Amino acid sequence: MCVFAVSVGMLSFAFVDDLFLVSKNLDIFASVYKEINLSYVDEVNTSKLMKTGIDAMLNELDPYTQYVPESEMEDFKLKFVSSEYDGIGAKIGTRNGKVFISEVFEKFPAQKADVRVGDEILAINHVSLKDKSPDQASLMLKGPQNTSLKLLISRMGVSKPIEKNLIRADIRQSNIPYYGLLSDHVGYIKLDKFQINAGQEVADALLELQKNKLTGLVLDLRDNGGGMVSEAIKVVNVFVNRDVKVAVQKGRHKNQTTIYQTTTDPLEPHLPLVVLVNGGAASASEIVAGALQDLDRAVILGQRSFGKGLVQQTMNMPYNSLVKITIAKYYTPSGRCIQALDYAHREADGDATKVADSLMKEYKTKAGRSVYDGNGIYPDVFIKPVDYHSITKVLVNKDFLFDYATKFRSENSKIDEAKKFKLGDAAYEKFMTYLSSKDYNYDTPTEAALNELAEQVKKEGKSDEIKVEFDALKAKVYHSKKNDLNQFRNEIKEILENEIVSRYYFEHGRFEQSFQYDKELKEALRILSERETMAAILAGSGSYKVIGKPTGNYSKN
Repeated sequence: MCVFAVSVGMLSFAFVDDLFLVSKNLDIFASVYKEINLSYVDEVNTSKLMKTGIDAMLNELDPYTQYVPESEMEDFKLKFVSSEYDGIGAKIGTRNGKVFISEVFEKFPAQKADVRVGDEILAINHVSLKDKSPDQASLMLKGPQNTSLKLLISRMGVSKPIEKNLIRADIRQSNIPYYGLLSDHVGYIKLDKFQINAGQEVADALLELQKNKLTGLVLDLRDNGGGMVSEAIKVVNVFVNRDVKVAVQKGRHKNQTTIYQTTTDPLEPHLPLVVLVNGGAASASEIVAGALQDLDRAVILGQRSFGKGLVQQTMNMPYNSLVKITIAKYYTPSGRCIQALDYAHREADGDATKVADSLMKEYKTKAGRSVYDGNGIYPDVFIKPVDYHSITKVLVNKDFLFDYATKFRSENSKIDEAKKFKLGDAAYEKFMTYLSSKDYNYDTPTEAALNELAEQVKKEGKSDEIKVEFDALKAKVYHSKKNDLNQFRNEIKEILENEIVSRYYFEHGRFEQSFQYDKELKEALRILSERETMAAILAGSGSYKVIGKPTGNYSKN
C-alpha cells in the first residue's frame, strides 16, 4: 500500500514539473516573439515569423509532424482527406514562367471542352497569367460549381489562341484510378491513396470484377503513399475474416494502445491474391501489405516498401489552423514495426539513424514464415526495379518526351487502342529527328570518372604526357554517347508511348498501355496461374522464382 502511495506521489511531482517546464518555455517564447515584433530594426512579417518558429520546432521531431495554417487547409484536405473540389478537372504545371495543362481528368469539364495536355493557359477570365505562380493559377481555376470560366489557350500546331468556355463542376477523384481484367479471369485494382471511402471503393471494384468469375486478383499499392488507417483496415477486411487483428497502434503511454480488427464479413476471404509494392508504398499501404503477409492471405511482390511505421493524428488549433502530430507507432499482426528511420536518435549531421540489418528482429507469420521488422515490408517475391539509363532520365526531366507527345497529338487525330499501341521504327526515327535540334546533353558515369581523372592528372602535372591518349578516349566516349538514342530506344519508347497514349485515352489509357511492359504484373499473373507455387510461398515451403537480387535482410523460403 505504501509503495503505491509513493508511486502516485512520484508521478504527481513529475506531472507538475512537466507543466512548469511547458509554462516556462511558452513564456520565454512569447517574450522573444513580442520583443522582435516591437524592437527589430526592420519591419517583421509576424505571421511568417511565427510559422518559421513553429516549423523549426517541429523539424526537431519527424517530417510527418506538421503545422498547417488556415491558408493551406484546402490543399491539406485535398491531399490527406478527400480529393474533392470544385473546378475544371485538370492539373497544371509551369515552365519558364508559363502555365501549362499537365493532366486532364476524363469526364470532367476540361476534357469535355477539349482542353488538352500541353496547352498553355494564357488567361483565365480575361486575366493574364503572365508572372502568375502555379498556386495563383490553380486558385483562379477553382470556384463554386456551375459557375462559368473562360480560358484563353495556346496550342501547338494552331496559329491563333483558342478560347474555351467551361462550367466548373464538383471534381471527385476516386482512390482507385483504374480497375479491370488482366486476363479472362484475373482482376486488377490500382489503389493510389487511402482517403475517405477507399475500403468501399475496393469492395465495389471487386464486386464488379467478380462478374467475370475471377480466379485471382492483383492489388497494386505501388507508389501509394498512404492515408487513413481506418481505410487501410477496411481494405484488409475485404479479404480477411471478421474479428481478425490487423494492426496495433502504440503511443508513449500504455493507455494510448489501440488494437485494430476487422469488423465485418469479408467479400473474398479465399480468392488468390497478389499485392504489388515498391519503395513508394508507405504508411497505410504497408499496414495492408504487412497484415496480408503476416496472415498468409496474399503473396507480396515487388521491391521493399518505404518503411513508415508511424501514425499521425490531426488536432485543431486556433484560427482555423491545425497540427498533424505523430502520436504512435503501428505494429503488424506478427508484432513487427516496419519503421526504417529513428528520428529520436540522429547522426551528427542531423540525419535520422537507419535501422541496421544486423539489428532487425525475426517474426513469424501465421503459417510460420520468417518476416523482419525495422525496414519496410520485404516482398515474398522480389523483382529487380527498372534502372533507366541517363539519357532516358534527361529526356524525361527536360520534358522532351512530354513535348513530343503534345506534338504527336497535334499531328495525329487518333491512334490504336491503348493496350496495343506501339511506336514503329519509322515513328521513332521522327522522334530522333525532333531531338536533333534539342540540347539533351548529360554526363555519363564514364564521363564523370574521366573528369575526375583529368583533375588528378592536372594536379600531378602530367596532362601533356597523356593528352593524345586522353583526347582519343574522350572521343570514343562521346561517340558511344551519340548512339545512346539507338542503344536505349526500347526504354525510351516505353515511356514515350505511355505519354502519347495519355493524350488520347487519359489516365486509364496510361495503365492499359503500361501493362505490356510491366514485369511485376507478368510475374503476378504467373504466380496466380501456378497454384502449387503460390501455395508453397504462403506455406513457407518449396522454392519459387525470384527476379533480380534483393538487398538487405531478405529471406527466401
